[in-house]
Amino acid sequence: MRALLPTLLLVSPLALAGNIYKYTDANGVTTYTDQRVAGAQVIVFRDAMVENVDREVYVTKKRHAGGETLIVHNDLYAPVEIRLTISNAQNVLGAPSEPINWVLPPRQQIRLVTLQPTADGAPSYDYRLEHALGDPRAQQTLTHYPLPWRGGPFRMTQGPGGRYSHTGVKGRYAFDIAMPEGTPIVAARAGQVVKIENNQSGRGTNPSGNFVRLLHDDGTMGVYLHLKRGSVEVREGQRVNPGQQLALSGNTGNSTGPHLHFVIQKNVGLQTVSIPFEFAQPVDSLPNFAIGGEP
Repeated sequence: MRALLPTLLLVSPLALAGNIYKYTDANGVTTYTDQRVAGAQVIVFRDAMVENVDREVYVTKKRHAGGETLIVHNDLYAPVEIRLTISNAQNVLGAPSEPINWVLPPRQQIRLVTLQPTADGAPSYDYRLEHALGDPRAQQTLTHYPLPWRGGPFRMTQGPGGRYSHTGVKGRYAFDIAMPEGTPIVAARAGQVVKIENNQSGRGTNPSGNFVRLLHDDGTMGVYLHLKRGSVEVREGQRVNPGQQLALSGNTGNSTGPHLHFVIQKNVGLQTVSIPFEFAQPVDSLPNFAIGGEP
C-alpha cells in the first residue's frame, strides 16, 4: 500500500477568499490549494449545522372537565427558550392575545395554558411552538479556550467569518482545524453532554456529520462536528471534565476533508447563535499530516 505523503493546505487561515481546489497527482497524493491547477476540482465548504430537536421539545394536550391544557415538554439535557402562540381561537376562553415566552429547564415540562370551551359552539384553535437551545440569560465567562484535541501541529483552514461556510448565525465565529481522521477530540471545558450523533457515515443526511454538544456551566455551549463514526465515547446527560476525550476526528457530513469544526454558541433572540472566542494558544500553521482519499 502506498504511503500518503504530507499534503499542504495552502489557505490563509483568517480571511479565506476565492476558490479552493482539490487535485490528486500521479502518485495518488491529494492536495487542497487556493492555486488554480489544471483538472482540479473546485470544492465548497458547507458546515451548516442541523439539529432537529422537535421530538425532544414538543406540546401535548390534556383534556379535562375544565377544558384543554397545553403542556410543553423539554426532554433535552439543556434549557430551552420556548414561545407558544395561540391563533384562530374560536369558542374558547383563556386564549392569550400575545405569545407566551418561557425558559424551560432541562428534562422538565410546564402546563403553559388552559383553554375553556364556551357554550357558543365547537371550540377550535391553532398553536405554534418555537424554541431555541439555551437560556438567553447565559453570560459567557471564558473567552480563551484550550485546544480541544491531542496531537498536532495542525492548521486552521477557516476561521471566524470565513467566506465558505462561516457566514450563518450558527457558525459565524467557528474554527475549522484540518487534522487526520482518528485524532483524539477532548472537551475544552467542563459541561454536560446535551446531544450526540454517532452513526453517520460519509456525507449521510446531516451536514454536521457526527457531533457532540456540551452545555457549559455558564450556559454557553460548545459543539464539535464532523466526528468519526462510532467514535463518540460520551452519552447524553453525562458530565465531562476539561480534557476528557469525547470522540475521534473524522470526515462526516458536509466535509471536504478530515477536520474538526469547533464552535461556541448561546441563545440570542430565540436563536442558537455562535459567539466570539479565541484559542488560548496558537494553532501551528504547518501541517504534519496527509489529507488523502475522497471526502
